[in-house]
Amino acid sequence: MSNKISTAVRRVDAVEKASGRARYISDYEFKGLLYARVLRSEKPRAKITGISKPDFPEGYYYIDGKDIPSEGRNNIQMIKDDWHVFAEGEVRYIGETIALVVGPDKEKVLQLLSEIRVSYKEEEPAYTIAEGLACKGGPLFGDDNIYGEYNLVKGNPEEAFKNAVKVVEGTYKTGFQEHLYMEPQGMVGTWEEGKLTIYASAQCPFYIRKSVAGVIGVDEKNIRIKQVTTGGAFGGKEHFPDVIATPLAVAVHKLKQPVELVFDRIEDISFTCKRHPSEITIKTALDKNNTILGMDIDTRINGGGYESSTLIVLQRALLHGLGVYNIPNAHVRGRAVATNTFPSDAYRGFGAPQGLFAIELHMSQVAREAGMLPADFKRKYFIKTGDMTVTNTTMKDVVKLEEMFKAADDMSDYSRKVKEYEHDPLKGIGISFVNHGGGFTGNGEQEIIKSVVKMKRTGEKKAALYVSNVEMGQGLQTVLRKIAAQELGLDYTDIDYDNPDTDIVPDSGPTVASRSTMVVGYLIQECAKKLKTRWDEGIGTETEHHYVHPPGLVWNQDTLQGDAYPSYGWGLNVVEVEMDPVTFEIKTTGIWTVFDVGIPMDDTIMAGQVSGGVIQALGYASMEKCEVLDGRFRQHTMADYVIPTSVDFPEVKNVFIENPYAYGPSGAKGAGELVFDAAAPAYADAVQQLTGRNIYEIPVTPEMVMGALK
Repeated sequence: MSNKISTAVRRVDAVEKASGRARYISDYEFKGLLYARVLRSEKPRAKITGISKPDFPEGYYYIDGKDIPSEGRNNIQMIKDDWHVFAEGEVRYIGETIALVVGPDKEKVLQLLSEIRVSYKEEEPAYTIAEGLACKGGPLFGDDNIYGEYNLVKGNPEEAFKNAVKVVEGTYKTGFQEHLYMEPQGMVGTWEEGKLTIYASAQCPFYIRKSVAGVIGVDEKNIRIKQVTTGGAFGGKEHFPDVIATPLAVAVHKLKQPVELVFDRIEDISFTCKRHPSEITIKTALDKNNTILGMDIDTRINGGGYESSTLIVLQRALLHGLGVYNIPNAHVRGRAVATNTFPSDAYRGFGAPQGLFAIELHMSQVAREAGMLPADFKRKYFIKTGDMTVTNTTMKDVVKLEEMFKAADDMSDYSRKVKEYEHDPLKGIGISFVNHGGGFTGNGEQEIIKSVVKMKRTGEKKAALYVSNVEMGQGLQTVLRKIAAQELGLDYTDIDYDNPDTDIVPDSGPTVASRSTMVVGYLIQECAKKLKTRWDEGIGTETEHHYVHPPGLVWNQDTLQGDAYPSYGWGLNVVEVEMDPVTFEIKTTGIWTVFDVGIPMDDTIMAGQVSGGVIQALGYASMEKCEVLDGRFRQHTMADYVIPTSVDFPEVKNVFIENPYAYGPSGAKGAGELVFDAAAPAYADAVQQLTGRNIYEIPVTPEMVMGALK
């Protein structure tokens, strides 16, 4: 292996996956396997008044809340535990789990499921953010339907608006987004050696262990989670697997037999969490010279029927609410709203894409109000090292936005094209600038996660790596091996790193929040250094390393003040489009990106991350329409929920600007979410220029373009 960590190597899972030999959860075989299907609510908001069941033949079972052990609880232990394992007398959304039907024959299980009748007393549902805030049908949560509210204040925004000569205002909306990972949700629960064991396609084995232990009422060490090869996740397999694992565990605990619960594709799209819809109103106060005096940002997100991770998503949306800009006076308010839609949860970016979409489009619109081109206006307000952030601390990163802009301008010819296209009714070019905090917000790594990694010398030139972080297509099993090998002077293929098993690996935290390479990778680097100093002690020598918060960072979780993240990744996207004047379809003709991810850990893997993240975000911006109709997701198949294919967008041309982070392995920063953040606002900005009309909502469909122009 080359001494330069960025040098590309062949992924350790490349041949296995390309050849079809990789075993996913549906490929596993278990003796005496039973199959489970979910009895789901058909009503968005109702009291359950009765359940009529057919006679169940021998060997078939109806599992519900009555089967939870007396020591357990009918609550899923996530960030909040308000979400029930089985519905308790009421339902809050269509698709809520009421019971499982379990048996040895799939067709018989489906037949029994179809013969169950649930009686309801229906109540008036609230589907939208506006309906939730209005408490339509009465409050679902508390007395105001608000899961939580935050207010961040920087400077004196009230005085800024009092002195304003002009105020520019816009409300920016984003909708649900489906993850559409390659492999649907699924897991198998077994009873092995007197212990409840779950084989899971998921991102966070220790999250599942915690949730299952709480429901069964046992110590977490009495639950075992075995990660299997996972076919994609994007956040959809962060908390939602807990919703599957807990009823499955109740069935296994009762029956002491292996039980499989694997979704089909329509079920997966219809009854899993999506990205939080958002509505963000931004007001900007300008003086007589069109200089920004201050901003007021009001963010509302749709949390759905249960809170889950909604407040953490809201926090990240607010903490990225000012984007890459140093606004002297700002009030950033956020509310998470309860509704009768399927609960929203984690999705790549975790709130930041919603906040960044709003601020980027708004800054472009303010620029045009001021008679300036968007990039020229935005660059005036770039935050710099030492500037004050929205959480009233100094920006500690070395910020290279100007260098990044020059690189993008050279690649895309943006500065020339943006002037030329001002007079072209069929072409447009847009630009966006973003940052993304790596790792958990505030002191989450220090106070909640408390990661541990372990390594062991296993041969003359062999070592094993023990972490709980999951390969789900992003290349982690290759990258973490490279980090360890770099320190030990070995080849990356000499490092063993299996799918996590909670009985074997320490808890190094979940595979979320752009933390796996930056945070866990750094722990591996330091652990490998320890092992290297003890290498001569022989085979079997073990070392471990615990998380230590980088020095000089202070955070108050109650007030959301201080250093929100230890470091930021930075990004810039330029998107060029042209319109068909007959159909109003928008074709993307160019995509140029520049990212600061510290030091890339592998050139080919990072190129894949960039292309995948940008194209996924362009789907969010242009075609991935996901609507709720009478409480159901209207688009629920791969025929009507449309995602980009290889022919829909041109090649992404990318440059990395190196900017090492002292507490990342070899200088790496978080990257997995950053690469998603900038494409949607750049695309919408390009359409704004093309149409000469402000864009306030995505996806930008041909119908929207036609309506704007006519």
